[in-house]
Amino acid sequence: MRCLYCDCTESKVIDSRSADDDRSIRRRRECIGCGRRFTTYETIEVAPILVVKADGTRQAYDVGKIKSGIIKACEKRPVPIEKIDALATDITKRIYNSMVQEIGSKEIGEMVMDGLKELDEVAYVRYASVYRSFKDISSFMSELQRMMEKKEVDKK
Repeated sequence: MRCLYCDCTESKVIDSRSADDDRSIRRRRECIGCGRRFTTYETIEVAPILVVKADGTRQAYDVGKIKSGIIKACEKRPVPIEKIDALATDITKRIYNSMVQEIGSKEIGEMVMDGLKELDEVAYVRYASVYRSFKDISSFMSELQRMMEKKEVDKK
């Protein structure tokens, strides 16, 4: 680790603490050369996961996009941000635990819809209407009908 101030490669660790909910370690260091202090972070390196879009293009997985989609679906609904964060984290864990390097955007969308179905039904319908791109009111109604039927079966 090179010092930011004098480019010396020798430093000593003064303090170590966990950071970012135990996902990284924060180390306070002191340069042996100039005596100035700086902070470094140690995190687990993960292999990048690519999302395969419907048109075949690929882009890096970004949990921020999932979270913003969930937030839009939950807009003006009584869903706390902690539950939105938990859903986004759960989806991310499921993707990384699948041990694949590429995942389809449709699979991710289904995971989001499954989570929203449990979180808030209105948010689920909002997300589904965009995700499944309902062409008309009848396709929208058929999705609502399926939801109602499943709810009745679950009650029994």
